[in-house]
Amino acid sequence: MKDKALLFINGDHPKTFPNPDQYGLIACTDGAFHYLKELGFPLDRLDFISGDFDSHSGSDENVYHGKFILTLDQDKTDFHKALEIILERGFSSVDVFGGSGGEQDHFLGNLTVAYTFKDKMDLKFYDEFSEYYFVPKNFKLKGIKNKMISLYPFPVVENITTTGLNWPLTNGSLSITSRIGTRNFAVEDEVSIQYESGDLLFFVGINEIEYSGIY
Repeated sequence: MKDKALLFINGDHPKTFPNPDQYGLIACTDGAFHYLKELGFPLDRLDFISGDFDSHSGSDENVYHGKFILTLDQDKTDFHKALEIILERGFSSVDVFGGSGGEQDHFLGNLTVAYTFKDKMDLKFYDEFSEYYFVPKNFKLKGIKNKMISLYPFPVVENITTTGLNWPLTNGSLSITSRIGTRNFAVEDEVSIQYESGDLLFFVGINEIEYSGIY
């Protein structure tokens, strides 16, 4: 049984779609339903479409009406409510597309939702530039030499040590009010991160970069 879910939300649509066959559940929010339809995603593969339907009524999609889940709680975003449904259906690993782009308050809100669920679910965002997610206090990733790496404290990370980056940290601290770790890159095939406290967003670029010596 495939134990990972795929969720599309209403940011910038992906340029290419992942293979739906690798997922045990596929869902979208009501806003994302628009671009999935326009881009020719196989809508019959959707397990549910959720939201308050302020951006899509569903009246012209009767064939999928049975998959609509109305979620009216205005204290939670459509993304938050979709994750609750996915968790209720037994999935704790989710790939998210459409989390960035569009209105930037939505993007910040999506990061906050991911923070809310970080201890319940393994969430990974994907866009045309990078993949990004919260990482545990001991973390390693291989196969990323020459990829752009950014470390973003949420909001503070203490005693962080990294290896494999062009600008390493040794028992350092990161804070959104003073020092963040964006626009670094991997000089080794494997990058490791250890930190003592806080929460850390890890961004890895999709493409390799050409380092000119001035950065």
